[in-house]
Amino acid sequence: MSNIQNSKDAEPIARVHPAIQTHHGVERRDDYAWLRADNWREAMRDPAQLPADIRAHLEAENAHVAAVMTQTEALQAKLFAEMKGRIKEDDATVPTPWGEWAYFNRYVEGGQYPVYCRAPRDGGAEQVYLDCNMLAEGRAYFRLGGAHVSPDQTRVAYSSDTNGSEYYTFRFRDIGSSADAPDEIADTEGSGCWSACGQYFFYSRLDENHRPTRIFRHRLGAPASEDALIYEERDPGFGVGVSLTQSREFIVIRSGDHETTESYVIPAAAPLTEPRLVAPRIAKQKYDVDHGGGDAFVIVTNADGAEDFKIVSTPVASPGRENWRDIEPHRPGRLILGVTPFTGHLARLEREDGLPRIVIRRLTDGAEHAIAFAEEAYSLSMQDGFEHDTTTLRFAYSSMTTPAQTFDYDMETRARTLRKTQEVPSGHNPADYVTRRIFAPAHDGETVPISLLYRRTTPLDGSAPLLLYGYGSYGVAMPAYFSTSILSLVDRGFVYAVAHIRGGKDKGYRWYTDGKREKKQNTFKDFIAAGEYLARERFTSRGRIVAQGGSAGGMLMGAVANMAPDLFNGIIAEVPFVDVLTTMLDASLPLTPPEWPEWGNPIESAEDYATIAAYSPYDNVRAQAYPHILAVAGISDPRVTYWEPAKWVAKLRATKKDGNLLLLKTIMEAGHGGASGRFDRLKEVALVQAFALMISGYAEA
Repeated sequence: MSNIQNSKDAEPIARVHPAIQTHHGVERRDDYAWLRADNWREAMRDPAQLPADIRAHLEAENAHVAAVMTQTEALQAKLFAEMKGRIKEDDATVPTPWGEWAYFNRYVEGGQYPVYCRAPRDGGAEQVYLDCNMLAEGRAYFRLGGAHVSPDQTRVAYSSDTNGSEYYTFRFRDIGSSADAPDEIADTEGSGCWSACGQYFFYSRLDENHRPTRIFRHRLGAPASEDALIYEERDPGFGVGVSLTQSREFIVIRSGDHETTESYVIPAAAPLTEPRLVAPRIAKQKYDVDHGGGDAFVIVTNADGAEDFKIVSTPVASPGRENWRDIEPHRPGRLILGVTPFTGHLARLEREDGLPRIVIRRLTDGAEHAIAFAEEAYSLSMQDGFEHDTTTLRFAYSSMTTPAQTFDYDMETRARTLRKTQEVPSGHNPADYVTRRIFAPAHDGETVPISLLYRRTTPLDGSAPLLLYGYGSYGVAMPAYFSTSILSLVDRGFVYAVAHIRGGKDKGYRWYTDGKREKKQNTFKDFIAAGEYLARERFTSRGRIVAQGGSAGGMLMGAVANMAPDLFNGIIAEVPFVDVLTTMLDASLPLTPPEWPEWGNPIESAEDYATIAAYSPYDNVRAQAYPHILAVAGISDPRVTYWEPAKWVAKLRATKKDGNLLLLKTIMEAGHGGASGRFDRLKEVALVQAFALMISGYAEA
């Protein structure tokens, strides 16, 4: 296995067909622009419409992957069996009470998809109201977008995507008879909510550019063509969604981009009324509205310079900014992540010093307490329920060594009840592993948190290979959670590390703003600094690191491969956003206008053009040695289109100066998230891990 088999003669060579673009006086040549299908919108809906020459090239790349990875087939099968063996096949979630019922999801042995069920709250026979295995039968791809039970609990509105393009179709099912109503709604974003009477359903519909720009009201039993348009967003950079407040008393329409939001409310009991504006949008100001009962909304906002956000309340009758009153003031360095309001309590999730915590506030007197946790690094989340007039908060906890635990917490008595611990059928002993949190010095004096996992027996003398994972965009923080799949690498001697780099909110909102737009280079430099520090501290060595990231994290992979190729042995780039400049120059693509606040608008701004051009991975491929590279794409992906990794690999193959592996795997039946079934997804993970093991010299018969 340690002898990597690769033939340059067998590598697919993309034809060169130059296209020239000029922006801000800069001429730019793109030899592989032809890989972007002219009919990409049609091909996204139906991949069979992809032009024959493009399909042939992608299939040739897939054949090359299959040929190179043949030597790992036995290893892939073993990895898959291990990962599948760590999954409890007939697992189920903890039931969530709602009125006379309690709702839960479960899996059947061998089933790829969840089964949605309920049972009488006080005990009794379960009732299946949505079996996703049956819905997916005969399909290569199936993903449920949402399952929304009506207020009287007699119907469920569910949405599904059957090719990975994220065009979801809503259907309405009678729970008692399991029969679907004739009315269907196509081309939706996938989520929605009911009016209190259960006769109307609100949802967002995608426009011709695959953007959620309109909110409609559907009357049950009527054709979708008669649905009433109740809100339309005119700014192409804004997207809209609709949801219920925690109290279920208000429907909230939220419009926004990465920096600015605006909300409207409709009483759920009066669904025919016009949406009422909460507060007009102000550039670079965000606010999110919720309601736990009573005469006040609860809002999380960065208004008034609250960089790390604060919590305000405002009267339902007059919710404008002039009436916002702080109930949890801004505290620099303490980032408020989310709030769940109840009748008598307010639960908030916040992060300080890189770690999350839950704080409970009693509304009658303002008394607060935090829920404590002992481990050095962990993941924590609050789980929304159907009821708000309760003292019970449900939350989930895990760490890199501790399987996921679900707790019910009494916010008044502070009693913590463990409702479920994730089972690992093949066995897992946390004492066999070490999890740590260390800090790497960055280029400018900042420190980058790194979460680590390794076996106690792994030598820390520089000999261990290391998988370094990163993302670093959109303010997304990387939780230190329990992963059954990563154990297959760790058990074979890998150190696993997550770099909490700038561009995420791991160290507060400033950590995000210091890694976007003109400061984007900090994201890449932080990741490189993390790798260099791990090598200096002998967790691994230079050239023994395999880097991994997906989507915007795939852009990170392309950038660090250009900037520090000798630091890495391999690069795993999943659905990688590597052609940043071309995409941000194309306003017709689904995510381009909404993404300008994150990356900059190179159409309007010469400065933004220069900033993006300086790091865009595709534009900075150069004649140098590169690590081994595996890129993974999804043919119907609307977020990172298939042609971005295809163009990147084609240019690398024509430019780089080494004999290392360069592989492009395009999944021809999926989109951004890869395979939809839980076991099919494990096969993709097994391929990725086999690649990492192979290039790291792992030998197994």
